[in-house]
Amino acid sequence: MRNARGAAVSGLRLGIDLGGTKIEIAALDAQGGFALRQRVATPQGDYGATLRAIADLVAQAEAQLGQRGLPLGLGIPGSLSPLTGRVRNANSTALNGQPLREDLQHLLGRPVAVDNDANCLALSEATDGAGAGAEVVFAVILGTGVGAGIAVHGQVLHGCNGVAGEWGHNPLPRAGAPELALRCWCGRTACQELFLSGPGLAADHARAGGGPAAAAAIVAAAQAGDAAAQASLARYVERLARALAQVINLLDPDVIVLGGGMSNVQALYAELPRLWGPQVFSDVVRTRLVAARHGDSSGVRGAAWLAAAG
Repeated sequence: MRNARGAAVSGLRLGIDLGGTKIEIAALDAQGGFALRQRVATPQGDYGATLRAIADLVAQAEAQLGQRGLPLGLGIPGSLSPLTGRVRNANSTALNGQPLREDLQHLLGRPVAVDNDANCLALSEATDGAGAGAEVVFAVILGTGVGAGIAVHGQVLHGCNGVAGEWGHNPLPRAGAPELALRCWCGRTACQELFLSGPGLAADHARAGGGPAAAAAIVAAAQAGDAAAQASLARYVERLARALAQVINLLDPDVIVLGGGMSNVQALYAELPRLWGPQVFSDVVRTRLVAARHGDSSGVRGAAWLAAAG
Protein backbone atom coordinates (compact mmCIF):
# COMPACT_ATOMS: atom_id res chain seq x y z
CA MET A 1 0.00 0.00 0.00
CA ARG A 2 1.23 3.49 -0.86
CA ASN A 3 0.08 6.94 0.22
CA ALA A 4 -0.70 9.86 -2.07
CA ARG A 5 3.00 10.79 -2.34
CA GLY A 6 3.96 7.27 -3.35
CA ALA A 7 5.59 6.34 -0.03
CA ALA A 8 4.93 2.89 1.34
CA VAL A 9 2.76 2.90 4.44
CA SER A 10 4.85 0.58 6.58
CA GLY A 11 5.60 2.30 9.88
CA LEU A 12 9.26 2.50 8.88
CA ARG A 13 11.20 5.71 9.37
CA LEU A 14 14.80 6.63 8.54
CA GLY A 15 17.33 8.24 10.85
CA ILE A 16 20.75 9.58 9.92
CA ASP A 17 23.55 10.42 12.34
CA LEU A 18 25.98 12.82 10.66
CA GLY A 19 29.22 12.58 12.61
CA GLY A 20 32.68 13.97 12.17
CA THR A 21 34.09 10.66 10.95
CA LYS A 22 31.08 8.58 9.88
CA ILE A 23 27.55 8.93 8.57
CA GLU A 24 25.13 6.25 9.73
CA ILE A 25 21.68 5.55 8.39
CA ALA A 26 19.15 3.27 10.03
CA ALA A 27 15.55 2.30 9.44
CA LEU A 28 13.40 1.68 12.50
CA ASP A 29 10.06 -0.05 12.62
CA ALA A 30 7.21 1.14 14.81
CA GLN A 31 8.51 -0.92 17.76
CA GLY A 32 12.01 0.56 17.56
CA GLY A 33 13.61 -2.46 15.91
CA PHE A 34 16.25 -2.07 13.22
CA ALA A 35 15.19 -2.93 9.71
CA LEU A 36 18.46 -1.68 8.22
CA ARG A 37 21.76 -0.10 9.29
CA GLN A 38 24.65 1.17 7.18
CA ARG A 39 27.69 3.41 7.75
CA VAL A 40 30.05 5.28 5.46
CA ALA A 41 32.97 7.62 6.12
CA THR A 42 32.13 11.31 6.33
CA PRO A 43 33.74 13.36 3.52
CA GLN A 44 36.17 15.61 5.37
CA GLY A 45 35.70 19.34 4.95
CA ASP A 46 33.49 19.00 1.86
CA TYR A 47 29.89 20.16 2.25
CA GLY A 48 28.79 19.18 -1.25
CA ALA A 49 30.24 15.69 -0.90
CA THR A 50 28.50 15.32 2.46
CA LEU A 51 25.14 16.15 0.88
CA ARG A 52 25.75 13.61 -1.87
CA ALA A 53 26.79 10.93 0.64
CA ILE A 54 23.57 11.42 2.61
CA ALA A 55 21.43 11.35 -0.56
CA ASP A 56 23.18 8.18 -1.72
CA LEU A 57 22.62 6.49 1.65
CA VAL A 58 18.91 7.32 1.55
CA ALA A 59 18.56 6.02 -2.01
CA GLN A 60 20.40 2.80 -1.20
CA ALA A 61 18.41 2.22 2.00
CA GLU A 62 15.07 2.73 0.32
CA ALA A 63 16.08 0.46 -2.55
CA GLN A 64 16.99 -2.31 -0.09
CA LEU A 65 13.74 -1.81 1.82
CA GLY A 66 11.59 -1.59 -1.30
CA GLN A 67 10.22 1.73 -0.07
CA ARG A 68 10.47 5.36 -1.07
CA GLY A 69 9.64 8.70 0.50
CA LEU A 70 10.11 7.40 4.05
CA PRO A 71 10.04 9.94 6.90
CA LEU A 72 13.57 11.11 7.63
CA GLY A 73 15.32 12.65 10.63
CA LEU A 74 18.92 13.86 10.77
CA GLY A 75 21.18 14.45 13.76
CA ILE A 76 24.05 16.89 13.27
CA PRO A 77 27.02 18.05 15.38
CA GLY A 78 25.59 21.55 15.70
CA SER A 79 22.16 23.15 15.47
CA LEU A 80 19.99 25.20 13.15
CA SER A 81 19.81 28.89 13.89
CA PRO A 82 16.24 30.02 14.62
CA LEU A 83 17.22 33.31 12.95
CA THR A 84 18.60 32.03 9.62
CA GLY A 85 17.77 28.32 9.53
CA ARG A 86 21.42 27.63 8.71
CA VAL A 87 23.82 25.38 10.64
CA ARG A 88 25.73 26.99 13.49
CA ASN A 89 28.10 25.84 16.23
CA ALA A 90 29.17 22.64 14.45
CA ASN A 91 32.62 21.28 15.22
CA SER A 92 32.43 19.83 11.68
CA THR A 93 33.05 23.38 10.54
CA ALA A 94 32.26 22.78 6.85
CA LEU A 95 28.59 22.64 7.89
CA ASN A 96 28.55 26.06 9.55
CA GLY A 97 26.56 28.70 7.68
CA GLN A 98 25.10 26.15 5.28
CA PRO A 99 21.35 25.73 4.55
CA LEU A 100 21.61 22.00 5.25
CA ARG A 101 17.93 21.25 5.82
CA GLU A 102 16.81 23.15 2.72
CA ASP A 103 19.51 21.57 0.56
CA LEU A 104 18.62 18.05 1.69
CA GLN A 105 14.90 18.64 1.28
CA HIS A 106 15.58 19.78 -2.29
CA LEU A 107 17.82 16.77 -3.00
CA LEU A 108 15.49 14.21 -1.42
CA GLY A 109 12.12 15.72 -2.30
CA ARG A 110 10.66 15.43 1.20
CA PRO A 111 10.66 17.16 4.59
CA VAL A 112 13.74 16.44 6.73
CA ALA A 113 13.61 16.87 10.50
CA VAL A 114 17.02 18.15 11.69
CA ASP A 115 18.25 18.40 15.27
CA ASN A 116 21.43 18.41 17.29
CA ASP A 117 23.04 14.98 17.69
CA ALA A 118 22.98 15.22 21.49
CA ASN A 119 19.28 16.06 21.36
CA CYS A 120 18.82 12.90 19.30
CA LEU A 121 20.70 10.95 21.98
CA ALA A 122 18.44 12.43 24.66
CA LEU A 123 15.30 11.59 22.68
CA SER A 124 16.45 8.02 22.05
CA GLU A 125 17.38 7.31 25.65
CA ALA A 126 14.26 9.01 27.04
CA THR A 127 11.99 7.12 24.63
CA ASP A 128 13.13 3.53 25.13
CA GLY A 129 16.62 3.70 26.60
CA ALA A 130 18.37 4.23 29.91
CA GLY A 131 16.25 7.27 30.74
CA ALA A 132 12.85 5.85 29.79
CA GLY A 133 10.19 6.96 32.26
CA ALA A 134 12.36 9.65 33.89
CA GLU A 135 11.00 13.18 34.17
CA VAL A 136 14.26 14.95 33.23
CA VAL A 137 17.10 13.31 31.25
CA PHE A 138 20.44 15.02 30.61
CA ALA A 139 22.22 13.12 27.83
CA VAL A 140 25.92 13.77 27.24
CA ILE A 141 28.08 13.01 24.21
CA LEU A 142 31.73 12.49 25.14
CA GLY A 143 33.25 11.83 21.76
CA THR A 144 35.16 13.76 19.11
CA GLY A 145 33.28 16.74 20.54
CA VAL A 146 31.28 17.29 23.69
CA GLY A 147 27.61 18.18 23.79
CA ALA A 148 24.41 17.44 25.63
CA GLY A 149 20.68 17.28 25.15
CA ILE A 150 17.78 17.56 27.56
CA ALA A 151 14.55 15.59 27.43
CA VAL A 152 11.61 16.47 29.70
CA HIS A 153 8.73 14.00 29.86
CA GLY A 154 10.17 12.28 26.80
CA GLN A 155 10.32 15.44 24.67
CA VAL A 156 13.44 17.35 23.64
CA LEU A 157 13.83 20.73 25.32
CA HIS A 158 15.20 23.24 22.81
CA GLY A 159 14.81 26.55 24.65
CA CYS A 160 13.84 29.89 23.15
CA ASN A 161 17.27 30.33 21.51
CA GLY A 162 17.59 26.70 20.47
CA VAL A 163 20.66 26.14 22.66
CA ALA A 164 19.30 24.13 25.62
CA GLY A 165 21.95 21.58 26.54
CA GLU A 166 24.83 23.37 24.76
CA TRP A 167 27.13 22.30 27.54
CA GLY A 168 30.42 21.62 25.82
CA HIS A 169 31.16 25.28 25.17
CA ASN A 170 30.61 26.48 28.69
CA PRO A 171 33.87 27.10 30.55
CA LEU A 172 35.13 24.34 32.82
CA PRO A 173 33.95 25.15 36.37
CA ARG A 174 36.62 26.26 38.85
CA ALA A 175 39.21 26.29 36.07
CA GLY A 176 42.80 27.03 37.07
CA ALA A 177 45.23 29.26 35.20
CA PRO A 178 46.58 26.50 32.88
CA GLU A 179 43.02 25.47 31.95
CA LEU A 180 41.94 29.08 31.38
CA ALA A 181 44.84 29.62 28.98
CA LEU A 182 43.53 27.11 26.42
CA ARG A 183 41.53 28.44 23.47
CA CYS A 184 38.82 26.39 21.76
CA TRP A 185 38.06 26.21 18.03
CA CYS A 186 34.91 28.24 18.81
CA GLY A 187 37.04 31.20 19.94
CA ARG A 188 36.28 30.89 23.65
CA THR A 189 38.72 29.81 26.33
CA ALA A 190 38.59 26.83 28.72
CA CYS A 191 35.59 25.20 26.99
CA GLN A 192 34.69 21.86 28.50
CA GLU A 193 35.10 20.24 25.07
CA LEU A 194 38.84 20.99 25.32
CA PHE A 195 39.11 18.64 28.29
CA LEU A 196 36.21 16.18 28.12
CA SER A 197 36.31 15.04 24.50
CA GLY A 198 38.45 12.11 23.37
CA PRO A 199 40.86 14.48 21.59
CA GLY A 200 40.83 16.63 24.72
CA LEU A 201 42.07 13.74 26.84
CA ALA A 202 44.77 13.02 24.25
CA ALA A 203 45.88 16.66 24.17
CA ASP A 204 46.00 16.89 27.96
CA HIS A 205 48.06 13.70 28.14
CA ALA A 206 50.54 15.12 25.62
CA ARG A 207 50.78 18.46 27.46
CA ALA A 208 51.59 16.58 30.65
CA GLY A 209 54.51 14.83 28.96
CA GLY A 210 52.79 11.54 28.24
CA GLY A 211 53.52 11.72 24.53
CA PRO A 212 51.14 11.37 21.57
CA ALA A 213 48.40 8.79 22.10
CA ALA A 214 44.73 8.45 21.23
CA ALA A 215 42.15 8.48 24.02
CA ALA A 216 41.46 4.75 23.75
CA ALA A 217 45.17 3.97 24.05
CA ILE A 218 45.48 6.18 27.12
CA VAL A 219 42.56 4.43 28.80
CA ALA A 220 44.02 1.01 27.98
CA ALA A 221 47.44 2.07 29.31
CA ALA A 222 45.85 3.36 32.51
CA GLN A 223 44.08 0.04 33.01
CA ALA A 224 47.42 -1.73 32.46
CA GLY A 225 49.05 0.31 35.23
CA ASP A 226 50.88 3.04 33.30
CA ALA A 227 51.36 5.88 35.80
CA ALA A 228 51.27 8.75 33.28
CA ALA A 229 48.09 7.43 31.68
CA GLN A 230 46.49 6.89 35.10
CA ALA A 231 47.26 10.52 36.02
CA SER A 232 45.76 11.77 32.75
CA LEU A 233 42.62 9.70 33.22
CA ALA A 234 42.29 10.90 36.83
CA ARG A 235 42.44 14.53 35.64
CA TYR A 236 39.79 13.74 33.04
CA VAL A 237 37.42 12.19 35.59
CA GLU A 238 37.89 15.02 38.08
CA ARG A 239 37.13 17.64 35.42
CA LEU A 240 34.07 15.74 34.25
CA ALA A 241 32.83 15.56 37.85
CA ARG A 242 33.17 19.34 38.15
CA ALA A 243 31.23 19.84 34.94
CA LEU A 244 28.41 17.43 35.83
CA ALA A 245 28.06 18.79 39.37
CA GLN A 246 27.27 22.17 37.81
CA VAL A 247 24.61 20.51 35.64
CA ILE A 248 23.00 18.94 38.71
CA ASN A 249 23.02 22.28 40.54
CA LEU A 250 21.32 24.00 37.58
CA LEU A 251 19.01 21.36 36.12
CA ASP A 252 18.74 18.67 38.82
CA PRO A 253 18.04 15.85 36.34
CA ASP A 254 16.73 12.45 37.36
CA VAL A 255 19.21 10.72 35.04
CA ILE A 256 22.48 11.64 33.37
CA VAL A 257 23.12 9.39 30.37
CA LEU A 258 26.62 9.16 28.93
CA GLY A 259 27.19 8.46 25.27
CA GLY A 260 30.15 8.76 22.90
CA GLY A 261 33.43 6.88 22.95
CA MET A 262 34.51 8.02 26.42
CA SER A 263 31.27 6.67 27.90
CA ASN A 264 32.81 3.19 27.55
CA VAL A 265 35.29 3.93 30.34
CA GLN A 266 33.77 1.88 33.16
CA ALA A 267 35.62 3.76 35.91
CA LEU A 268 33.44 6.80 35.25
CA TYR A 269 30.31 5.23 36.72
CA ALA A 270 31.84 4.61 40.14
CA GLU A 271 34.16 7.60 40.34
CA LEU A 272 31.97 10.44 39.10
CA PRO A 273 29.20 10.20 41.74
CA ARG A 274 31.87 9.99 44.42
CA LEU A 275 33.60 13.10 43.13
CA TRP A 276 30.58 15.21 42.24
CA GLY A 277 28.82 14.69 45.59
CA PRO A 278 30.73 17.37 47.58
CA GLN A 279 30.20 19.89 44.75
CA VAL A 280 26.42 19.53 44.55
CA PHE A 281 24.53 22.04 46.69
CA SER A 282 22.38 19.42 48.39
CA ASP A 283 22.54 17.01 51.31
CA VAL A 284 21.58 14.17 48.95
CA VAL A 285 22.30 13.42 45.27
CA ARG A 286 19.79 10.99 43.79
CA THR A 287 20.70 11.67 40.16
CA ARG A 288 21.53 8.39 38.44
CA LEU A 289 24.55 8.11 36.14
CA VAL A 290 24.12 5.50 33.42
CA ALA A 291 25.55 4.52 30.06
CA ALA A 292 23.39 4.93 26.98
CA ARG A 293 21.37 1.72 26.63
CA HIS A 294 21.64 1.83 22.85
CA GLY A 295 25.35 2.66 22.78
CA ASP A 296 26.63 4.26 19.62
CA SER A 297 23.31 3.47 17.92
CA SER A 298 21.43 5.89 20.14
CA GLY A 299 22.05 8.95 17.99
CA VAL A 300 20.71 7.38 14.81
CA ARG A 301 17.77 5.90 16.71
CA GLY A 302 16.96 9.35 18.08
CA ALA A 303 17.08 10.81 14.58
CA ALA A 304 14.56 8.18 13.46
CA TRP A 305 12.29 8.93 16.43
CA LEU A 306 12.65 12.60 15.46
CA ALA A 307 11.26 11.73 12.04
CA ALA A 308 8.37 9.91 13.67
CA ALA A 309 7.61 12.93 15.89
CA GLY A 310 7.66 15.19 12.86
